[in-house]
Amino acid sequence: MVNFRRAAALAACTALAGLPLTGCGFLRSGTAVAPRVMTVSSDAFSQNILPAEYTCLAARPVTPPVTWSGAPSGTAGYALVVDDSSAPITPYIYWIVVGIQPGTTDIQRGGLPRGARNAPNSAGVAGYAPPCPRGSPHKYRFTVYALSTQLNLPADASMSDTWHAIARATIGRGRAEVTANP
Repeated sequence: MVNFRRAAALAACTALAGLPLTGCGFLRSGTAVAPRVMTVSSDAFSQNILPAEYTCLAARPVTPPVTWSGAPSGTAGYALVVDDSSAPITPYIYWIVVGIQPGTTDIQRGGLPRGARNAPNSAGVAGYAPPCPRGSPHKYRFTVYALSTQLNLPADASMSDTWHAIARATIGRGRAEVTANP
């Protein structure tokens, strides 16, 4: 019963935390504006499939390369969020990267850009939790957010605090969606 309550509480907090990231940015006045649409892609995502080497099915999973373009003027930095829209508790977050500098246009396979850092994911770990599709194919979203300011988050910021900070600073957004099979 305690595990069910804990899972239900986590699901509720995750869902509430995700609401600000559904697509709105904010002007300094607090007025909601639609973020500029960006392009996000990866040479690793052939035919929109997430290869097994980037999932828990690999002996040593690594982070996939991600590239973006089309950021609006005034972009002061970027954040990356990878989630599973097919998870029973959605969204389930596998990876959050913050502190990506404004001149950066990609994340290389197995690494982070200079100055960037991992933030906590749904497992409570700051790092990449390789997606692990079970039972049926799952859809994973790689979303890059262009930010109006660099996030000034403490090293121990929670996933929820990180999401809210990203939402407040979002001025552009792009997404690549891929499928992974069990």
